Amino acid sequence: MGPDGADAFVVHVENDKKSGAFLDPARGAMRLQVWAQDWVERRAIGDTTRRNYEGFIRNHIVPRLGHRTLASLTRRDFEQFAKSLHGSGAGLAASTVNDRILVVAAMLEAAVVDKQIPDNPARGVRISRARPAAADEDEIPTPTEVDLIAAHISPQYRLAVYLQAGTGQRPSEALAFSTECRRSGFVRIRWQVSAMAHRADCHRVFVPLKNRTEGEYRDVPTALFVDQEVDAHLSIWKPVPVIFIGRRGKRRRLEVFFSPRAHGKSTMPTASTYGYHFKKACQSAGLVGADGEAAYTPGSLRHFFASTALAHGVPIYEVSRWLGHRSVKTTIDIYGHLLPSAWRRCRTVLQDAMRPAPLIEAGPTEAPTESGVSTQATGQGAAGEATELQGAGIELPCWDGVGMGTPETTFPQVGALHQTFRFDV
Repeated sequence: MGPDGADAFVVHVENDKKSGAFLDPARGAMRLQVWAQDWVERRAIGDTTRRNYEGFIRNHIVPRLGHRTLASLTRRDFEQFAKSLHGSGAGLAASTVNDRILVVAAMLEAAVVDKQIPDNPARGVRISRARPAAADEDEIPTPTEVDLIAAHISPQYRLAVYLQAGTGQRPSEALAFSTECRRSGFVRIRWQVSAMAHRADCHRVFVPLKNRTEGEYRDVPTALFVDQEVDAHLSIWKPVPVIFIGRRGKRRRLEVFFSPRAHGKSTMPTASTYGYHFKKACQSAGLVGADGEAAYTPGSLRHFFASTALAHGVPIYEVSRWLGHRSVKTTIDIYGHLLPSAWRRCRTVLQDAMRPAPLIEAGPTEAPTESGVSTQATGQGAAGEATELQGAGIELPCWDGVGMGTPETTFPQVGALHQTFRFDV
C-alpha cells in the first residue's frame, strides 16, 4: 500500500528539499511591516528616495497591511490596496498609485528570491488611468478675476499668475521661470520646480517637464501683457542664480525669477507654497464659494489660457502642444466641450436634418421696361434670411432670342434669387 496522509506530506516535503523548491512555512510568518522596513534598509538608494519609501510604508502600508504575514497576502489584497489609495482620502493619482505598487511588487519580489514566499501577489497589479476630467466652465476665472487674483497675491508671485494665465504653464513650470525662458515673442519652457525643492538637502531642485525627458522643451507664444509683467517683475526683483544637478549628474545653473528673499526661507518655492499664497489671494479678493473656500486653484489659470484660446478659434492641436499634453486626446477630453464653433455646427446640422427651414416665395413684382420686357423677381430662401442678387458673371440673353425656344426663359442666379424674363413675341 502506497504512502498517504502524513506520510505523503513527508515525501512531498523531502522531494521539494531535494529539488530546492521547499519553503519553510516559518519564513512566511514574517509580518509585511517588518519585511518592508528591512527591505528599505538593505537598498542602496539616495536619502531622498529612502525618505519617500519610509513615508509610504509608514503612512500607507503599515495602517492597511502591515500586520499581515507575508504568506497570508493575496493578489486581491493588493488590488484592494491600490483601489483604496486612489479612491480614499489619500486621493492619489492613478499614475502615482501605480508607481507605489511597483515599489511594493519589488519589495515582495525580493521575498520570493529570499524564499520567504513562493509567489509575488503584487506582481502586475495596476489601476487604469481615468480619463481626464472635463474642465468645468464655472471653475474658470474671467479676465477680471484673473487681474483680481494678481492684485491680491503676494507681489512676488504676481508674475506667476500671468505666466499661467498668459502661457498656460503648470504652477511648477511657472515657478521655474528663468532668464533662459524669455525669448522674442515667446517663452521656452524646459524645467519645473521639484516637489522636494523646499528641502535643504535637495540637489535636483529642477526636474524635466511632465511627460518629457531632460533636454526637451516647448515654446509658447506670448502676448504683450505677459512681456510687460515680466519687465515689471524685473524692475523690482533681479534674477537669482541657482546651481543644481541634472539627471545625468551634470551641474547646471539657472537665473530664476522666483526665489525667497527673506531670511530663513528655503532655496526655492514649490507648487505647494504658491498654492498657499494663491488660496489666500482668492479669499482676500472675495473669490470664494459658498463654503468660504477659494473658488479657484492655480490650475484654474491654465484652464483660462486654454479655454480663451479655443473660444477665439485657435486650433486645439496648437493649444495641446502649448499646454504640454502627452497627446491631443487629453486636450479634447478636458476642453473639447468648450469649442463654441463645434456647438454651433452641431445645432445647425441637426436642425437642418430634422426641421429644415421651409422655402418662402415672395409675391411677384413686375417692373416694365421701355423695350417691352418685364422682369419678375422671385425671392426663394430660408425664413428670416435676406436674399440678394449676386450678379457677378451672369450674362443676360441677346434681344434676337437666339437659343430661346420658348417665350419665357428662367435664368438661375447665384444664391437664392432667380429672375424670370418675359418676352413679348
